[in-house]
Amino acid sequence: MSYDTLTETEWEDVNQVYDLLEKGEVERARLRLDGLMQKRPDHPDLRIVDAAVCLDEGDPARALAALKGAERSADPSLFFHLRAVAHFEMVHLEQARDDAERALAIQPDLADVHELLSRIHEHLGHHEQAEEHAAEAQALEPEVFGPPLDVSDEEFDALVEQAVAKLPDEVRRHLDEVPVLVEALPRHEVLTAEDPPLSPDLLGLFVGRHLLERSHTDVPGVPGAIFLFRRNLLRACGDREELEREVRITVQHEVGHLLGLDEDDLDRWGLA
Repeated sequence: MSYDTLTETEWEDVNQVYDLLEKGEVERARLRLDGLMQKRPDHPDLRIVDAAVCLDEGDPARALAALKGAERSADPSLFFHLRAVAHFEMVHLEQARDDAERALAIQPDLADVHELLSRIHEHLGHHEQAEEHAAEAQALEPEVFGPPLDVSDEEFDALVEQAVAKLPDEVRRHLDEVPVLVEALPRHEVLTAEDPPLSPDLLGLFVGRHLLERSHTDVPGVPGAIFLFRRNLLRACGDREELEREVRITVQHEVGHLLGLDEDDLDRWGLA
């Protein structure tokens, strides 16, 4: 079944939406796209853009819904790539892998898709395939996808200990009963325990009841834990200085969850 293609002016508007997403101006991108979609409702190429905006809005379920009408879009590789990303964020790892491979079957030199497949295979436990796709992404776009940071487990643990040591005394005393643990990646059951699921790219997580929810009737001995995910943090950082900063921020953020603080509280406690 054929459909009317977008006009040159409409494609220019689409490019402006993508430009806004690139700049991080997601709300403006949504407003501009909504104006386009009012004129061309359910157009496959606009559904593709809708899915991209949904992903930047942190709503992969809505992105998947948008893509259900985008199969006939002008760029099938982009369709499969976006659907792979949405499935990945929903922790549908096998579906994400299959769609990413479909995108590469159409266009093999998509560095973003190779990098996504590397992350997918890491979570599936396929380390050889993960390394192969990471290397391919680096070869295609070395300025974007550089080699991972070479930081030993011992060095990483030292950065975590350093971040904890720099917390205010009033905050640090609460960590006597809440361990700060380092894991390579978040486990599947941890990600899917929430609805909607947590992103597999999660940097850190507090598991348990925050202090403001506890009472003297609570059963002792299971206070919860703070997790930091080493592989995700290493991937997110370009150098050791950035890693040190990101570890510190992540520790502070998760300690804030432990304390049940909002953004203003984080400022007051010296955790912003």
